[in-house]
Amino acid sequence: MTMAARIVELHKHYHLGDEVVYALDGVSLDVPEGDYVAIMGPSGSGKSTLLNLLGCLDRPTSGSFFLGDEDVAQLDDDELSEIRASRIGFVFQSYNLIPQLTVQENIEVPLYYMGKLTPDSRRRCSELAQMVGLGDRLQHRPMQLSGGQQQRAGIARSLANDPYFVLADEPTGNLDSVTTGEILGLLDKLNEAGKTIIIVTHEEDVAARARRIVRLRDGKLQSDLRHRE
Repeated sequence: MTMAARIVELHKHYHLGDEVVYALDGVSLDVPEGDYVAIMGPSGSGKSTLLNLLGCLDRPTSGSFFLGDEDVAQLDDDELSEIRASRIGFVFQSYNLIPQLTVQENIEVPLYYMGKLTPDSRRRCSELAQMVGLGDRLQHRPMQLSGGQQQRAGIARSLANDPYFVLADEPTGNLDSVTTGEILGLLDKLNEAGKTIIIVTHEEDVAARARRIVRLRDGKLQSDLRHRE
């Protein structure tokens, strides 16, 4: 079985004065290609720390983090930046679209930063917009879109670099219940098409859409239950 991501005995410690905070304390987790994982836990459980490590936004104190076959745990900031741009797709609660850019240009942002914006890749970005239901909004700017449309643009952007996995941080936190259902349905379809999804959420009904729910508590893995194939 091919792994999209694998973490082994991951530790993250912070020093606050004389006190050491164990944000993650020996967490191990395998995420096979095509999996759909929800990460849950109360405040202070370590889920935000795990999100930052999975997104290569931070480095662990110790342990290994494999993207594909490469251990990226101790890469330097420039190397982590390149990994983020080329191998990970991000979907944010607040959308994080650039207000001055059109939908088309926002979707193209990861390719622009990688220096891979070509006529073919621009066509693919247009196709991604079409796939998420924004084919008629390519020249609109974020302020001209609803929250659900902005999140659709964010999902299309997350796919532009054909990532190992899509990492979604509370992706429906700013949406009403109807729009939440639409966005989760879109993530379901992406997963059914083979894309690996990792979603961080505090909402049980959102987590229930995943194939598997991982729960953290006090920096440790409390449970890892697969409830559907």
